[in-house]
Amino acid sequence: MANLSSDIAFSLSGFSATVNDRGTLFFFTLLCYSAILFVNMSLILTIVLDKNFHEPMYILLCILCINGLYGTTGFYPKFLLDLLSDFHVVSYAKCLLQIFVIYSYVKIDYSILALMAYDRYVAICRPLEYHSVMSARRISLLVSLSLLVPLSCDVTILSLLSTLKLCSLHIDKLYCENWAVVKLACSLATVNNIFGLCVISLYLGHIVFIVFSYLWLIKAALKSRESRRKCMQTCLPHLLCLFNVTGALLFDVMYSRYGSQYVKQNVKNFMAIQFLLIPPLLNPIIYGIILTKIRNKMICLCVVAGQRFKMRLKI
Repeated sequence: MANLSSDIAFSLSGFSATVNDRGTLFFFTLLCYSAILFVNMSLILTIVLDKNFHEPMYILLCILCINGLYGTTGFYPKFLLDLLSDFHVVSYAKCLLQIFVIYSYVKIDYSILALMAYDRYVAICRPLEYHSVMSARRISLLVSLSLLVPLSCDVTILSLLSTLKLCSLHIDKLYCENWAVVKLACSLATVNNIFGLCVISLYLGHIVFIVFSYLWLIKAALKSRESRRKCMQTCLPHLLCLFNVTGALLFDVMYSRYGSQYVKQNVKNFMAIQFLLIPPLLNPIIYGIILTKIRNKMICLCVVAGQRFKMRLKI
């Protein structure tokens, strides 16, 4: 089967369970996507427009929100169109593009969370050296690496996928996914599997680094009241976001690799999209509630916007 042929299209069988509830699902999906756009854009604009937030921690938070918008854009527009359609297919090229966007989004998320952990370590354990260590030049270099490494991994994954000879075009999900395509290969995709395990190991290393960083931070924070306050205020949202992303992604990985045919399709669908639903929505809300400076600024902006709206109504 010539994989590069423009005639090839994958069928997405996950939509078989949505036939009777398409209208309801479309409404709630559109509502959810709108909420994701609103909360992320609100946080991004708050940080970009206020010079008081032009610090490494807030810059990394801004990038995390931008990445959330990037990843969800790879899923929601296509998913909304599929809910309105009677034919659920995706071309080979668009399938590879969706795999690239969604899974580079996940990897970048972990890279940024690892940078946030390093930033908090320097801020709490080496406060006098913070501005010299977390200089603009170093932040730019670290952010560039956190973007380039995941993107390079996914370019390699797509290159390996494009060499596979496929014996089926039936994907048992709501969207294109790397492992789902690999399972369609006519023969055992050993190289793909080995590289996939290497990538998984790399990002498991990110998780271990983040967890141990925060354990070290908690130990250091016990030495003084100010350190405890700073740790609780800035580290708690980072840890919540880490568990949020990891827990949601774990459901998808377990479903993709070990999903049972006896599990209902609706349950499978929910497990498969959790990491595209929960983290992009909750991460900015977590930061907006827990980080005092951002919360106060956003409340202030809402009050000002409300006052301006009332004035226009009077006019």
